[in-house]
Amino acid sequence: MMNSVIQTNNAPAAVGPYSQGIKAGNTIYVSGQLAFNPTTGELYNGTDIKEETRRCLMNVKAILEASGASLEDVVKCTVYIKDMNQFGLINEAYAEAFQETKP
Repeated sequence: MMNSVIQTNNAPAAVGPYSQGIKAGNTIYVSGQLAFNPTTGELYNGTDIKEETRRCLMNVKAILEASGASLEDVVKCTVYIKDMNQFGLINEAYAEAFQETKP
């Protein structure tokens, strides 16, 4: 099976020895995302977890689109939450991003 690296200028460049994403056969693996702005390279430094989540999901979307996929193709997400009191706000951002098909 051939693996191909997914790389786009519409998402932040990898900051370590990893790829933005890998396409292995018909499966796409997207690397973990932080709320970096792909244009400036700056990390979102706000206190709004919903906006931070939106930015992460925009990066995931850009990587998927670079490989011919979309958020509608996502079947699994892993989210690490430091403060469970923010769970509702994170869910709101996910509901905005995943409107039709929910992973």
